[in-house]
Amino acid sequence: MTERSGENLDRESLQEMDHHFFHPWDSPNLLDQNARTVISSGHDATVVDADGHEILDGPSGMWCLNLGHGVEEIIEAMTEQARTMVYSSPWGTANPPSAILSDRLAEIAPGDLNRVMLTTGGSTANDSALRFAAYYNNVMGRPEKKHFISRQKAYHGSTLLAASVSGKERDKYYVDLLTDMATFLSAPNPYRRPAGMTVEAFCDTLIDEFEETIERIGANKIAAYIAEPVLASGGVIVPPAGYNKRMWEVCRANDILYISDEVVTGFGRLGAFFASKDVFDIEPDIITCAKGLTSGYAPMGAAIISERIIENIRQKCGDDPSIAFSNGYTYSGHPVACAAALKTIEIIERDNVCGHVRELAPYFQAKMQELHDIPIVGDVRGTGLMVAVEANEEIDGSLEQDRAIGNRIDAHCQALGLLVRPTVNLCVLSPVLTISKSDVDEMVYRLRQGIERAYEDLKREGVISA
Repeated sequence: MTERSGENLDRESLQEMDHHFFHPWDSPNLLDQNARTVISSGHDATVVDADGHEILDGPSGMWCLNLGHGVEEIIEAMTEQARTMVYSSPWGTANPPSAILSDRLAEIAPGDLNRVMLTTGGSTANDSALRFAAYYNNVMGRPEKKHFISRQKAYHGSTLLAASVSGKERDKYYVDLLTDMATFLSAPNPYRRPAGMTVEAFCDTLIDEFEETIERIGANKIAAYIAEPVLASGGVIVPPAGYNKRMWEVCRANDILYISDEVVTGFGRLGAFFASKDVFDIEPDIITCAKGLTSGYAPMGAAIISERIIENIRQKCGDDPSIAFSNGYTYSGHPVACAAALKTIEIIERDNVCGHVRELAPYFQAKMQELHDIPIVGDVRGTGLMVAVEANEEIDGSLEQDRAIGNRIDAHCQALGLLVRPTVNLCVLSPVLTISKSDVDEMVYRLRQGIERAYEDLKREGVISA
C-alpha cells in the first residue's frame, strides 16, 4: 500500500500507471503514449512535479484554485467536518454546512437570487439550470417554450445537455449531441470582427443578430439564453462594452430566462463574488457557479435561482405536490465540500481578495499586453485575472497545426517553470487570486521566453518564414 501511495514511486512508474486514467479530452490512440507532467505537491501559486521542479501554476489548476495551494484553513475546515459528520442524504435530511452555505450564497448573489441548488461541479450546475428552465415552462403551461440560445465558442459543461448548448465546434467531433434544442449566435469576439468595423458597430450587429433570431424562432418557443460573462474555455473572449447588459435587456423584453454561467468568473476572478451585477450590471434569472466556490479543494457547483421564478411556480400550482423538480445528485450539499466553500467565502471577504484582484488586474493585463511585440502573437485579451494569448493569422491553420503550436509553447514554458493552459493555438492564464506583482512579472517573463522559443522552432522548421 505504501508504494501505491506514490511516495516511493518515480515519475516513469507514475506515468505508466497514469495510462489507465482516461483523462478529459483524451484520444484513445494516445492512451499509452501520453507522458503527462506529474504534479506531486503545491503551495501558494506554485506546484512541484515528481522530479522536484517548482513550477508557477499559471491556470490555477483549471481556473479553480482561486486562493492557491495548501491553504491550511480550508484543509482544517474540511478535516474537522469530515471528522464530525462526513455525509448526510440531501433527499431526506439537512446538514449544517449545506444550510449555512445556501444562506450565504443567497446573501451574496445579486437581486432576488435566493434559492440554491447545490451540485457536484460546473457541468451539473449548468445542466440543472437548463433542466429547471424547461421544467419551469412545463409547470407554467408552456410546453413549447423549450429552445435554448447559446453562442459559438461557449463552453457550459460535459453532460449531454450542457454539452449540447456549448459552442466550441472542435469539441463536437465524433460525439452525439442534442442538435435540435439550441441555436448558436456569433461569438462576441472583437478580435474576429469584420475588417473595418468598429467595436461599437460590431456590438450592434451582435444585438441585431439576437433580436432577429428571436423573431425567427419565436419568443414563445425560447426558454433561456445561457452565457458566460466572459467566454472562458472558448478563448477568454471579452465581449464589447455594454454587450452583456444589452443581451440581458433583450431577454427581459421577450420573457426569456437569462442564465449567467459564472463557473469561471465567480468568486473573485474579476474582482467580485459574482461579475454579473458588480462588473456587467445585470441581474440574471439564474446564476451558475463552481470552481472558485470551494477554491478547487472539493468538487461542488451551484445554480442560484430567482425568487420571482419560484413564486411564479407557487402561484401557478398552489399546494400541488406533484410539481417536484426531479433533479439532484447523491453529493448535492456534501458537508465536506460545503465546509470548503464556507471557508473560501470567509477568506475572500476577510482578506479583501476581490479588492486585491481589482487593484492588481490592470497591472496584470498591462504586462500581458507587452507580449504583442512577439511576431507569433496575434491577440492578447482578458479582464480581471484571466488572459489568453492567441497565435496570429500567419500560423492559424489546421487543427493539428494549431494544437502543435499551443503544445510547443506549453512544453517550453514548463521547461522554464511555468504551467500554461494550451487551448489549441491559445495559451490561457488564470493565476491564483492572491498573487503579487512580482509573481506577475515572473509569469510574464517565463511566458515570453516560452513563446519566443516556440517562434524560433517554427522558423527553423519552415512552418513560418524566417
